Amino acid sequence: MPTLSDLVVRHTALNAEDLDWLHSLVSDWQLLADLSFADLILWAPLLGEGGWIAIAQMRPTTGPTVYHDDIVGSVAAKGERPLIDTAWNERRICREGDPDWSTGVPVREETIPVRRAVPEGEARFLAIIQRSTNLSSARTPSRLELTYLQSASDLAQMVAEGRFPFSGDEPILVRSPRVGDGLLRLDRAGRVTYASPNALSAYRRLGLHADLVGAELGRVTATLCYSDEPINEDLMIVASGRAAKETEVESGGTIVQLRAIPLIVGGGRIGALVLIRDVTELRRRERELMTKDATIREIHHRVKNNLQTVAALLRLQARRLQVPEGREALEEAVRRVGSIAIVHETLSHAPEEFVDFDDIADRVIAMAGEVSAAEAAVMPRRVGGFGVLPSLIATPLAMALTELLQNALQHGRPQRLQVVVEPGPERLNVLVWDDGQGLPEGFDLDSSTSLGLQIVRTLVEGELSGRLAVKPREGGGTEVTLSIPLPAA
Repeated sequence: MPTLSDLVVRHTALNAEDLDWLHSLVSDWQLLADLSFADLILWAPLLGEGGWIAIAQMRPTTGPTVYHDDIVGSVAAKGERPLIDTAWNERRICREGDPDWSTGVPVREETIPVRRAVPEGEARFLAIIQRSTNLSSARTPSRLELTYLQSASDLAQMVAEGRFPFSGDEPILVRSPRVGDGLLRLDRAGRVTYASPNALSAYRRLGLHADLVGAELGRVTATLCYSDEPINEDLMIVASGRAAKETEVESGGTIVQLRAIPLIVGGGRIGALVLIRDVTELRRRERELMTKDATIREIHHRVKNNLQTVAALLRLQARRLQVPEGREALEEAVRRVGSIAIVHETLSHAPEEFVDFDDIADRVIAMAGEVSAAEAAVMPRRVGGFGVLPSLIATPLAMALTELLQNALQHGRPQRLQVVVEPGPERLNVLVWDDGQGLPEGFDLDSSTSLGLQIVRTLVEGELSGRLAVKPREGGGTEVTLSIPLPAA
């Protein structure tokens, strides 16, 4: 399905500022749909054709939808939808007309012009919102529904006057309170004129024992949450409805999120809507995850420290040995332990169990080059990027790279040594090649007694479920290919 940006750029004459305004509107028009109990379709004028194209659509969560199919991308010729043409030509909200029964369901249609406030000059009219209400379940509205509809009418007027969305505000986050979470309607003085049952329940959990209706919301909230502390200024601004902002309040272990939407109609503030959501359980889970994450990172840090201690002890022991073979074996063990420590050090700084393996590979390559520089006088190079890999792959892959680089430097005596990475959507292919002495005559991987190659084979085929291939390189040297399956995203 084409995006709003695609449709606007390809089919309309709207500029970049207009597109930004429409993006802000669409990011927050679920509020208007829910308050209206209606579907919303955003129509923009077609470039040079005199018709309309649907560039966005929203269904209500508070009532039945009219359009079960997607309308975005549909085109309407001029005159095909008279209410849209009237709203555009007369720059006003159109509510006239009888319900439409063409689909077998009574639908009330309204149209709202979308206006963008311009600092200098006349405001620009950008598009038309078609508001379609399914009347099949119509009944005598409750106090809550009447409040919703009145609030929707005020918001629609703000859209037509260019006062909604609020200019300069950041897009509303997905986790912001919604209409069904809880709604308060305030008058101009910040007093509550209506409180939905969910909103009242949230304040009961904060410790309120009186009724909210008629109370000054800012004062009540401050009394509940800041009896012994300085009052949060953002709280007073949000709770009084004076600015379009969000805040959270906490009392007695309950955390409530507040979002204020000032209602500015006809040039003056007539009141505000305050959306309320109890986020106690959400914040508790977030804190638990943060604690677990910090614990896991601390474990990785301690494992890294322990491995470095083991490596240091092995290094001391190697220096005391007089037997060259024993010293060489301990030095290889030091390098193997060091490659694992590098992975755990990276994980100790990562917020999740995923790591940037390019950094690990570069450190493994540098470690191999430094240890073997005096003998081989060559520094390995990496070509291509591994990207982000899960730790279950990172640890065995780092060890396998360490073994392959050490084998090439110690036994091949190359002039050039490269690690070529070819990441794909399903498999990670790694080629380690050198231009050294090559494989011994009659080499067979299955019967090889090399401890390093046995370790690599166990890691690649056993732990990573991958494939390992070793063959002579054309022109001299050796090629080792690793093909490792990647977990599904």
